[in-house]
Amino acid sequence: MTTRLPVLAPSTIAAIATPPGRGGIGIVRVSGANLDRVIEGIVGRPLHSRVATAVTFRDANGAPIDVGLALVFPAPNSYTGETVVEFHGHGSPPALRLVLARCLELGARLAEPGEFTKRAFLNGKLDLAQAESVADLIDAATTTAARAAAKSLVGEFSRDVHAIVAAVTDLRMYTEATLDFPEEDLDFLRAHDVTGRLDAIREKLDQLLSRAAVGTLLREGLSVVLIGRPNVGKSSLLNRLVREEAAIVTPIAGTTRDTVERQVELAGIPLTVIDTAGLRETRDEVEKRGIERAWAAVERADLALLIVDARDAIDALDSADAALLGKLPGSLPRVVVHNKSDLASVAAHAETRLVGNAPRRHIWLSALTGAGVELLEREVLAIVGAQTATEDTFLARARHLVALKDAVSRLRAAAAHFATSPPPIELFAEELREAQQALGTITGEFTADDLLGVIFSRFCIGK
Repeated sequence: MTTRLPVLAPSTIAAIATPPGRGGIGIVRVSGANLDRVIEGIVGRPLHSRVATAVTFRDANGAPIDVGLALVFPAPNSYTGETVVEFHGHGSPPALRLVLARCLELGARLAEPGEFTKRAFLNGKLDLAQAESVADLIDAATTTAARAAAKSLVGEFSRDVHAIVAAVTDLRMYTEATLDFPEEDLDFLRAHDVTGRLDAIREKLDQLLSRAAVGTLLREGLSVVLIGRPNVGKSSLLNRLVREEAAIVTPIAGTTRDTVERQVELAGIPLTVIDTAGLRETRDEVEKRGIERAWAAVERADLALLIVDARDAIDALDSADAALLGKLPGSLPRVVVHNKSDLASVAAHAETRLVGNAPRRHIWLSALTGAGVELLEREVLAIVGAQTATEDTFLARARHLVALKDAVSRLRAAAAHFATSPPPIELFAEELREAQQALGTITGEFTADDLLGVIFSRFCIGK
């Protein structure tokens, strides 16, 4: 005789929480308001809170599926803030699918990507910046990025944001008091050093923005494209930068017909280096396709390195090289790399040359000997403002930078309003409010539902 079990709440979700593939351990995670039905249906008996219990997982007929551990974390002291149960079995994909299917038979539904973490956010277990750092920690490409993501996960980034928000709120308090009580005139604001307070907030925000910019690079990395005419040593430089024979190198011009990409870590920053076909006029259809792909890589790049032969560009660039520079997108940072400096009898060095009123960096190096390559690496980091990822770096996202820059702009406008005579206090107050709201979008205090959907849909299923 089958015992009728209580109906499960419709919001209960389940998913395999470990990566696809075979392994020693696999986990199926379930979260919801009432999991008694799932626990009874799979292990056949109640579980003690937060105690790993050795059990046999069974199907609807009582036949064993797997053996392993079951753990229950009652609400609200769980990852999601709801009651969570985890079934730790062997890392066999078919066995895990059987356990998951049994959870679904018992009334759970398959979790959407990131839904466990989304529930943690909605239930106040994590703020939005911390929730995003969960995915960033999983996806970290370098050990430095992993450490930075962990800092965000434990709330270091959020604490800095909250501290600035608190200071802005404090400043708004004095401003709103002036608006609500007209008898409290401008002297009231000056007596409470509004200008000094605002300057201090702006300084802290600038520092936070600088750290966040490095954190964004840690998360997203940099794309560096090598361009130039045939046989100037682009492939040799690629091999030297990534410390492996990634591209074929021969004395024959036009050896590289396609883009070649390799990843390397530079001062903790994930770097994608892209070698491209030599840029020249050609009737060869295959080479033409390679050149088209080279320009497509330029469009996607964060930085372009124009490689030239040091023997051809002692004092000024060859007209063909100058023409290539002129074809680069105007907003794309670029460095001219004078390769084969050993053959030109020029010592490795860096210098700045003025082109009109604009400075342009030049590096002399030898991809063959390695002389000057370290100069180039330092230059790449300096151009993007990330000489090194420091110990206090946390991981950040592009949307965080947008919010921080918006707040910086609002506070700059607020300072300009207050500096006029007489200052328009209403406009000053409005800029402070907008700055606070921009900062609030980082932690999720002011966040549209559609943004939440975009953020969590990029998580892996089971997290």
